[in-house]
Amino acid sequence: MRLKCKHLPQGDGRCGWYEMLPPLPPATPLKGEVKADWVVLGAGLAGLAAARRLAELCPDASIALVDARRVGFGSAGRNSGFMIDLPHDLNSHDYTGDRNRDLQQICLNRGAIDYMREIVQRHAIDCDWREQGKLHGAVEDHGIRALEAFAKGLSGLGEPYRVLDAEEMRAITGTGFYRSGLHTPGCVLVQPAALVRGLGATLPENVRLFEDTPVHEIRLGRPHELVTDRGRIAAPRLILANNAYAAQFGGLGLKGRILPVYTYGSLTRQLSPEELATLGGEENWGLIPADPMGTTVRRMASGRICIRNAFTYNPRVAASAGHLTQALAVHRRSFERRFPMLSDVGLEYTWGGALCVSRNGGTPFGELAPGVFSAVCQNGLGLTRGTIAGKLIAEHALGEESELLDIMLNQPKPVANPPEPLLGIGVRSTLAWKEWKAGTER
Repeated sequence: MRLKCKHLPQGDGRCGWYEMLPPLPPATPLKGEVKADWVVLGAGLAGLAAARRLAELCPDASIALVDARRVGFGSAGRNSGFMIDLPHDLNSHDYTGDRNRDLQQICLNRGAIDYMREIVQRHAIDCDWREQGKLHGAVEDHGIRALEAFAKGLSGLGEPYRVLDAEEMRAITGTGFYRSGLHTPGCVLVQPAALVRGLGATLPENVRLFEDTPVHEIRLGRPHELVTDRGRIAAPRLILANNAYAAQFGGLGLKGRILPVYTYGSLTRQLSPEELATLGGEENWGLIPADPMGTTVRRMASGRICIRNAFTYNPRVAASAGHLTQALAVHRRSFERRFPMLSDVGLEYTWGGALCVSRNGGTPFGELAPGVFSAVCQNGLGLTRGTIAGKLIAEHALGEESELLDIMLNQPKPVANPPEPLLGIGVRSTLAWKEWKAGTER
């Protein structure tokens, strides 16, 4: 079976998280014929975790990790940097859902945080790791009701939280925009591109990392072959960790079941000491909107503010110049609503990043074909779900057993999507309606 890789990672704007980091040494692209015991396609959170875990469990095995761009450049380095420990269902009005499923999600998320914490500490990865929790902020009446429902759901799960009134929110954020809020303590905030680059730089010695190596074709067989610009890799076992880009693989049952949905972020220039004094509030915090289609905001100790909102359905897995221009205009309005005292502060970077979601929140985790394993489709929880999916797919492929692996294997599978153009019409109209419904929360 041959799988064509027609859609490859593009530029998708200027990601501030990545561009603010120091320059990298030259990449090592793949050249010629390479043989390995394992090949992992995609060096995001799932791919990095899978390659690392394989190396930990099989120190004598040869592992090839392949990415079309530099590590940290792709979607794993383009999110808002929240390692969320609690339920985070983007299809829900308040993030929570079925109690048993929520409890399983918490176990998986915290397993990911524990695994990542140990790696970051052991290798002293400089990624601004902060175990300070996250805020939820509400503006409109429906947002306040969503926060109340979220608090009720957390109480039912036995999870701690703190309710915040408007003045307490102002004291933290410096803005009077939010009418109410809620703080949950278990979330970890990171600089996402720095984390991912740090993970790539500290891989075990038996992992060979090939960057700037787009894979144009996968030939499934004995062994599997990945065909690149300047060579090929042959390995008997393949792990797919290319997330939204796997949506094109019909032969493995992924096409028509997972969706590439883009979201967009902007980062301000560095605020001056006078602007920071005018803003007030705490110097570092992260806020999730009460409405999942609202605006995520982060303030960093470096003196910058990140705005993230806007969703588009991009089946070609690329953000056009038009998408980025529209997102920047939305981000500018969202920023000025929240920070009118900073009206002269410009947004220095704007970028897009692909989420991989399914309509029912399911995931195609497991063995898709002999020797082909999937750790794709994180449904908007890339930092935690990507990490734990990568770790657990390596363990599953090696025959390991654990409670967390049982949870992953029992997750629902993605349901089939309607055919195009009905799918595109439905997804785009649903996104537009949800964004409109979010109102000022956006």
